[in-house]
Amino acid sequence: MADGQPPDRIEIRVVGPADRALFKRVAPDVFDGPVVPERLAGYLGSADHLMVVALLDGEVVGQAAAVIHRHPDMPDELYVDNLGVTPALQRQGIGRRLMDRVFALGRARGCEEAWVATETDNGPARALYARLGPVEDEPVAFYLYEL
Repeated sequence: MADGQPPDRIEIRVVGPADRALFKRVAPDVFDGPVVPERLAGYLGSADHLMVVALLDGEVVGQAAAVIHRHPDMPDELYVDNLGVTPALQRQGIGRRLMDRVFALGRARGCEEAWVATETDNGPARALYARLGPVEDEPVAFYLYEL
């Protein structure tokens, strides 16, 4: 992990239903909470849900999760709904590698745009997303509803 470069042993992998056992070893703070096996199975089993993980010695140390939104009147788009890298390995390029791979998956699946949102006070995430070269867009208002 010298010179701010990720360890050579980091593997970036697209995961699917057959990969559920990988999630038995997850580093701290990769996800917002504990991975629930039933929810994981549902997520990985959905054709329009995409997940890419970073593995180090068999442990999940990063992840990017995305959903393909299909519209009857617009091109398909990719929404990256979660990105996490364990704090011990942050700022080493792993998040960038995860985003690059999930963007490539979206392109391969016919998406013409991708979007991501984060909290305004999340400086590290905002810096990463800005480095990915987004097209500037108008600010949006976000509303969250509990169902």
